Amino acid sequence: MTNDYVKRLFQCLETAECKKNDVALEYHMFLQEMVDRFYALYGTPQKLFFIGNGGSAGISVHMNTDFLKNGRLSTHSMHDPATLTCLANDYGYDEVFSRQIAMAAGKGDVLVAISSSGRSENILRAARLMRDIGGTVMTFTGFAPDNPLRQLGDFNFYVPSDKYGIVESIHQLVLQQAVDELMERY
Repeated sequence: MTNDYVKRLFQCLETAECKKNDVALEYHMFLQEMVDRFYALYGTPQKLFFIGNGGSAGISVHMNTDFLKNGRLSTHSMHDPATLTCLANDYGYDEVFSRQIAMAAGKGDVLVAISSSGRSENILRAARLMRDIGGTVMTFTGFAPDNPLRQLGDFNFYVPSDKYGIVESIHQLVLQQAVDELMERY
């Protein structure tokens, strides 16, 4: 059973769909373009935001820390419990990320939106707002290929699986590779 799981994981990684501005790219080119965009933030006042729910929130918090410490970028944590509960209480959970984007983001910032289903309303609202203010949106999704979050990204990484563990493991792997490659540029 373990071997089958690993085979499915690698198969999904090999068949993942990578796009920049709706143009399909091979994985290595996509990764290079993504790391270039992250590197463009270095030494600027622009910020990097990560959002996700559940397991994707865990990935977001981890990547926020790695891109701050190892990637040397200005990151902004969107998962502080007091902030999340305050905004959810006052505006509803659908607004917890978009309200933070409205208060802290600006033109040129980057939002990494991680959602296995690509259908979480709080993430969709934040992605729309980031686009509206002139930021870059990077999406990491899975499940259905026509999920709405994919339509909002400047960079889109889609895992063709309906298994949370597979999708989330690959999202984590790709983002970890991106920060590791970013570190090699300094």
